[in-house]
Amino acid sequence: MLYQWHEITRNLLAPWVHQAQANAAFFANSGHWWSAMPGADRMAAMNELFHRIGKDYQKPAWDLHEVLIDGQPVPVAEREELSLPFCRLINFKRHSNDAAQVAAFKQQPVVLVVAPLSGHHATLLRDTVRTLLRDHRVYVTDWVDARMVAQGEGRFGLDDYIAYVRRFITHLGAADLHVVSVCQPTVPVLAAVSLMASAGETTPRSLVMMGGPIDARRSPTAVNNLATRNPLSWFQTNLIHPVPGNYPGAGRQVYPGFLQHAGFLAMNPSRHLMSHWDFYTSLVQGDLDDAAAHRSFYDEYNAVLDMPAEYYLDTIKVVFQQFLLPRGQWFVDGQRVDPAAITSTALLSIEGELDDIAGLGQTEAVHDLCTGVPAGRRQHIVVDDAGHYGIFSGRRWRDQVYPQVRDFIAAHHADQIAPRKRRASASVTALRPRKAG
Repeated sequence: MLYQWHEITRNLLAPWVHQAQANAAFFANSGHWWSAMPGADRMAAMNELFHRIGKDYQKPAWDLHEVLIDGQPVPVAEREELSLPFCRLINFKRHSNDAAQVAAFKQQPVVLVVAPLSGHHATLLRDTVRTLLRDHRVYVTDWVDARMVAQGEGRFGLDDYIAYVRRFITHLGAADLHVVSVCQPTVPVLAAVSLMASAGETTPRSLVMMGGPIDARRSPTAVNNLATRNPLSWFQTNLIHPVPGNYPGAGRQVYPGFLQHAGFLAMNPSRHLMSHWDFYTSLVQGDLDDAAAHRSFYDEYNAVLDMPAEYYLDTIKVVFQQFLLPRGQWFVDGQRVDPAAITSTALLSIEGELDDIAGLGQTEAVHDLCTGVPAGRRQHIVVDDAGHYGIFSGRRWRDQVYPQVRDFIAAHHADQIAPRKRRASASVTALRPRKAG
């Protein structure tokens, strides 16, 4: 009933929310007589703040129409490569009238970015994708909001996520592919590639793992503690609800996005409260740049999706409660997930020093599991003073992290066709050593 009550409340508030939007426009419009009233600037700011707090946030557009390459804008077109019930594989294709540039694009590495299915839409990785497009052909997993998937499409658990990743890798061609996983998907991506290696299939040229809970026992965070403090039945009882009848996925059991959003806010309520106060102040003072930055951030942050219940509960149990991957006790369709079976795929792990979602050491644990990958083909990076989002979005990502990711992919893209002796040498000299401690 909780989901239904949420929908009823949202619908009841909708007229007031829309009226607040209209009021804000009237009070802020210099051409309307309301704007001349005393305190009009405060009334405009107050109404816009109420509108933004109460409105329903839809999935943001990718809005990737061009990328700067060598200082010149290059058009980008979004194209659906593959469509499955719970995920769309998106290709961001660059276009040029310069034949030499087109030929250069075709020689660049193909990168599959596996986005998290953990509350926010894949568009949260917009900056990640935009930056990668400078030097790579980029594909992204764009997960579908579970409330939009009809019950007839069946269940979707963690094993199904792994199957999707395997299908995407195979579809794009593992022999020429580099996979970048951000946060939650580091675990299922590692599982997918491990199962492929165990089956004797070709595995990707490289894996880049960023801020993920490979071994959530290390440096546990508030997210980890919540999972270990409560039994699985608590999550089933308190967080899983059926989709209301006004959505295509009516009746499907999900972890609703609005509950996830409440959890995100509860992790740091004072910061969000201050951010909204600053937004109000910026509007009153006419600081349009700061106000626009606030809108841009929260348009993305407040847009959440429903997760399939099976997938969410599987993840809690496998990753955060039983730690089956690092313990070597995870079986998928009867096959043990054995990262040691991976031998030909280069491995780069990245962590933020101040990450409060995946603590230090959780991602680095991948190196202890992938013992079949030669030491010269493995690398670990700790980004100083960076939180969780800083390792894949923003200035630190663009200026500090990306150049190392680019160089790592480039080294191992050429590395696959080089003689074995040269391969080992290149992988060592192309990257800086692992940070001590």
